[in-house]
Amino acid sequence: MRRAITLAARGLGSTSPNPVVGCVVLDASGEPVGEGWHQRAGGPHAEVHALRAAGDRARGGTAVVTLEPCNHTGRTGPCAQALIDAGIARVVYAVGDPNPTATGGARTLRAARIPVEQGLLATEAAEGNAAWLTSVRLGRPHVTWKYAATLDGRIAAADGTSRWITSADSRADVHRLRAECDAVVVGSGTQRTDDPHLAARGIDGAVQPLRVVVDTNATAVTPGARVLDDAAPTLIAVADDATPTHDAETVRLPRAEGGLDIQTLLDVLHARGVRSVLLEGGPTLAGAFVAAGAVDRVVGYLAPVLLGAGPAALTGGGITTITEALRLDVSETVRIGPDLRITATLVAKEH
Repeated sequence: MRRAITLAARGLGSTSPNPVVGCVVLDASGEPVGEGWHQRAGGPHAEVHALRAAGDRARGGTAVVTLEPCNHTGRTGPCAQALIDAGIARVVYAVGDPNPTATGGARTLRAARIPVEQGLLATEAAEGNAAWLTSVRLGRPHVTWKYAATLDGRIAAADGTSRWITSADSRADVHRLRAECDAVVVGSGTQRTDDPHLAARGIDGAVQPLRVVVDTNATAVTPGARVLDDAAPTLIAVADDATPTHDAETVRLPRAEGGLDIQTLLDVLHARGVRSVLLEGGPTLAGAFVAAGAVDRVVGYLAPVLLGAGPAALTGGGITTITEALRLDVSETVRIGPDLRITATLVAKEH
């Protein structure tokens, strides 16, 4: 199952709006004979890839899958039936399928007298599929807020300079995050200060994310901005009463306190097939997402640097007292060059 989870991760950024799934097929003696993962939306599912690799050796064997085999016919056929047809004698999966149109694979397998077991490494598998599970359960994209800061919590110096707080290693790692998500979102402050490009660079085979700039008053994105090139698709979100000065695709959203309505923005992105959002900046937009209850994961890159003054990573968030503080669970700490990458998650709340 750990191997299947590792395989599933290879599909991050290229399977939306579908889940990432990995599968390992063992022969009757328990030896691995085939493996696969869901590589792209509309393509064969993980089980099909693994069964093709195993061939006749799958008969009488075991299929180990990160997600309950699907039970419906969409752009591809039902995986539950494919496992039955291949002669699989046992199925072990990690996470049940909460999608009402696809669930029922385990029931179909059991009806065919195939033993089925659920729950092996379910937490780890669910974490890898967080974007899709959030989409199904909450009807919105999964949001990861990424920031880079000094050890004293500053994202820039007092004079506004910020290049570079973190190392080249950390900046390269951010491109991996971009390649694994469907959309990268920044606010007008970041757009004005950094003129960011937001495309994923240095990642072989990366499917470029949708670049989204929340430009409430339509004044931050101007002709010639780097996000307007053809390296990746771009969407500019503006207030419904604003007038853009560029020709990029634009979506008009209702105003909210201090900016645009975050939930409406997420609804628009979800309708476009976006299942995972990387929120890159800045502190005001991050505060708006936090206040809207729309941050699921935080990835912080902390550099061994002290500035003593300058803006903090988060502004606002609707938190005024310690009892309202959001408590997170740290799931990973990794050394990235001289920096420390900390990943922490919030428990998703149903709306």
